Amino acid sequence: MITREHYIKKIREFYDSDLIKIITGIRRCGKSVILNQVITEIKKKSKNVIYLNFEDKKTINNINDADKLIDYVESNKKDGKCYIFLDEVQEVTNWALACKTLRLKDISVFITGSNSKLLSKEFTKELSGRYVSFRIRPFIYKEILEYCNELNRECSIIDYLIWGGFPKRFEFNTEEARNSYLSDLEDTIVINDLINRYNIRKPELFKSIVNFVLRSNSRIISSKSITEYINNNFEACSINTIIKYLSYLEDAYIIEKIKPYSTKTKSELKYYFKIYNADVAFNSLRCMDNRYDLTHNLENIVYNELIYRGYNLNVYYINNNEIDFIANKDGKNYYIQVAYSVEDDKAYNREFRPFSKLDNTYKKILITNDEIDYSTSTVTHIKLKDFLKIDSLDEI
Repeated sequence: MITREHYIKKIREFYDSDLIKIITGIRRCGKSVILNQVITEIKKKSKNVIYLNFEDKKTINNINDADKLIDYVESNKKDGKCYIFLDEVQEVTNWALACKTLRLKDISVFITGSNSKLLSKEFTKELSGRYVSFRIRPFIYKEILEYCNELNRECSIIDYLIWGGFPKRFEFNTEEARNSYLSDLEDTIVINDLINRYNIRKPELFKSIVNFVLRSNSRIISSKSITEYINNNFEACSINTIIKYLSYLEDAYIIEKIKPYSTKTKSELKYYFKIYNADVAFNSLRCMDNRYDLTHNLENIVYNELIYRGYNLNVYYINNNEIDFIANKDGKNYYIQVAYSVEDDKAYNREFRPFSKLDNTYKKILITNDEIDYSTSTVTHIKLKDFLKIDSLDEI
């Protein structure tokens, strides 16, 4: 497995900190692999290392509550600074109490947890500011190329646009095996985890809402519009239920929402948002007859890549014209339009029109899958294949 230095270098700064280090993110994005890579690195400077995987039946049968975990660590650690790594720690009763206790004993604590039981709101509440968290995501394209090179296979950009970046899926030799893995993974992440966790009493209604939301990636919607769709096509459902279910998907890192920003009101538009999937496979698994939604998946891919690179994103409205992203980092703003192609006149005019509302002091960027360069004197066009290679928008 490749070394994901992008994440490890951020964690490295806290190796000796008394803050609890939480490695979090959607299931099967590579949290445990990164934890093991950190362990390997720390073992080069210390032999005082303890690792426990609570998905191991033997481990959880013997260490299943806070007292037993604390006793085990105190009995097995050596003198001096100790480093403990607790994988899937949520299986331990009162795990947070154990972690808070251990950090007071010259012990550096690292934990991972499943999105079904250790969610962002929970560790915020349970650990009360005594932690630092690191969000891990599925592969971006440069990581895919690196991993596929290690596996001695190839992955095209089109494959990435359809099937995304869950690391394990690249290890399968057939489309059938890959699709089976992704389908089973989604059932675990979206259906089993959340329905069981929240004791959802109308699972079919929940599945209908999830299907609609995950097909709606890269689109402006609102809780009201989702409610109307569900009421018209399935069964009566309140807007409060929709809001609650969306929060479940967000907390489990399945979707992310960004707000539109309007120049007219100079504020965020409160009731509307754009949804992006953690991985575009969630959209593609819902497509029939290989009619994949490449247009919206491409925008979703650009979103994921920009977030990985550290940009803060909003949708931008100027004079009722939408610009897909205003990306901000280090005090610099970039205005970005994304389209699969602007080859035909209608698409070209649609994507370039909003830019004409901005003065020329703004950095304007168009990202498409076209081979032709559509740059103008005021707009820089970058091909998707080139955008996926760069580390910063400053390179455009």
